[in-house]
Parts: sequence; C-alpha cells; structure tokens
Amino acid sequence: MSPRGSESPHPAPVNAPAEQPGMHRRDLVRMALGGLAAMPALPALAQTRNAAGAGPAPSAAAAAPAKRMPRLGLALGGGTARGFAHIGVLKSLVQAGIQPDVVAGCSAGALVGAFHAAGFTPWQLEEVALRVRDSDIADFTSAGKRGMLAGDTLFRFINDLLKGARVEALPTRFAAVATDLRSGELVVLRTGLVADAVCASCAVPGVFLPRELGGRELVDGALVSPLPVSTARLLGCDIVLAVDVGSRPNRAALSGLYEVMLQSFEIMGRALTQQEAKTAELLLQPDTSAYASTNFNVRREMIQVGYESAQRALPELRRRLSTPMRVRTGAI
Repeated sequence: MSPRGSESPHPAPVNAPAEQPGMHRRDLVRMALGGLAAMPALPALAQTRNAAGAGPAPSAAAAAPAKRMPRLGLALGGGTARGFAHIGVLKSLVQAGIQPDVVAGCSAGALVGAFHAAGFTPWQLEEVALRVRDSDIADFTSAGKRGMLAGDTLFRFINDLLKGARVEALPTRFAAVATDLRSGELVVLRTGLVADAVCASCAVPGVFLPRELGGRELVDGALVSPLPVSTARLLGCDIVLAVDVGSRPNRAALSGLYEVMLQSFEIMGRALTQQEAKTAELLLQPDTSAYASTNFNVRREMIQVGYESAQRALPELRRRLSTPMRVRTGAI
C-alpha cells in the first residue's frame, strides 16, 4: 500500500500530527484545520516519506508483462475430393488433445471446418464422409444454364445434419470464404445459415450455380483465397496452422468438361495458395499427388494421408502452443 493510502481520510486532532523531516509548520496547521486546505500538502508529505525510504518498492511481479497461451487457428484450403484429407488432420489434432480456437475454410475446407466448428468429432465426420452418396449432394436435373448443379441438395444435406445451425452461434468461431462473382472481391461469411455459407464457398463456377446471399452472387472462395490464412487471423488467433490439400497439377488424361475445369482452377490457384501459405506459422501439405481432385472413391486413403501429415507436425505445434505469449497493452 502506498503512503498516501495509509493516511486517514479524516483530519486528525490538532495535537496529533508530529512534525516530519522536511515539513513546514504551516503544513501541520493545514492538516490540523482539516477540510480541503489539507489536501495540497498530502502529495508533498508522501513524496517526503518515499524519499526517506518509508514506502515499499513496486514488486517485480506487478511490473512483469502479462502473458497468456497462444490461440490456435486452422486455415483449411480448398481441394474438392482432396478435402477428405482435412478430416485426417483433425483426427490427429483431437487425438493429441489439441482443439483449434477458430476455423476458417475455403470450399471443401469450409465444409469440413463447418462440421468441426459445429461440434462434430473427426470420427463422426469420417462416418458421414464415407457413407455420403452422389445423390445426397448432387442435383443435376434442377440446374440451369449457369451451372450443372443447383446446389439445393447440398444445402439440404448440410442444413439437416447441422439442424439449421447459424455461423455466429457455432461453439467454435468459424468463417467460410467466398468470391463475389460481380466484383471479384473476397467475401468472409461470419453470419447466417452454415449451409448457405458452405454452399457459397463450394460453388465452383460452371459446376454449381452461384449462391445468392445478401444481394450478391457468390462463388467458390478458391478464386481469391484458396488457403484462408488471413481470414483465420481475422477471427482472432495467434498461430495459424494452414492445411493445403492441393498439389501441383499432374494429370495425364482429362476425360471431360468437369476434369478440365477443375484442372484449370488448380493451375490458377497454386500461385495464390503459395502466397497465402507464406503468412502461416505452420503449414501442412498432405501428399495428395497420387489422387485426382475428382476421385471420390479414395476417401479413406485421403483421410489417412491427412492424418499422417499432421502426426509429423505435432512436436512443432505442441512446442509453439506451449510457449506463453506476451500480451500487448490493451489486448485481451
């Protein structure tokens, strides 16, 4: 307690105060008379006593900067069928007792990330992924001229499983990224139905019809942010673990329009992905090169590849998460 804090708030009787070194008699008179007249003398008295060594020195603990453990964010990239590898990454993390504080996802990463943020365990996600059929998510007959699939079946599939969950109400902070088809701007979806956000993020142009949300036509977020590191940071984290499930295009045969379109997007997206990857603290790149992004028949293999990639990164991730961070002034 400081010397000033030890003084009584009421003036002492006239004969009570004893003369301190460096005090003038008029100071004593002011203290004896009480009231507001005594107040100007108190700072001088405190300074005199501190100078004489009466006041305690500030403790080292009080002067030390506050620290907290770092917050982890996941940035789950796009990759169509290769997105199953994200499930394997989550299996490894949860098995190790590591839970992300925030999740940002693009396209297939938005789909997997949304379910995890909603409370699905990786094993529940794996069960869903292995039993889902094309007819559960594809609606060819209802599509228009601007896309092969309307996306309504995918919307119902997600919305039913998540029971109409909204992004802002998920247990883990989540955002999906999409692209404004008219302006080309990045759109970060942090509110509204989870199914709407995921469908917009997954709307590959020409494959799915654009998703209309908030007066905008939205398509696949991979056009502008295939690995949403900056969005994960925007959600509030200190360490971003980015998961890039794509690979360098290496297909020998492109049998149809769908394969040609996805190959083209992969070629365009690699440079953007590499640029975003540089800003992450940790980068996982599961080796998915043996599998085409259109091959949905190797789901177990994709999940295993993601799991093994995350297992190798666990020591470094644990080290970073166990190192306390200094809290900046005004930070929480």
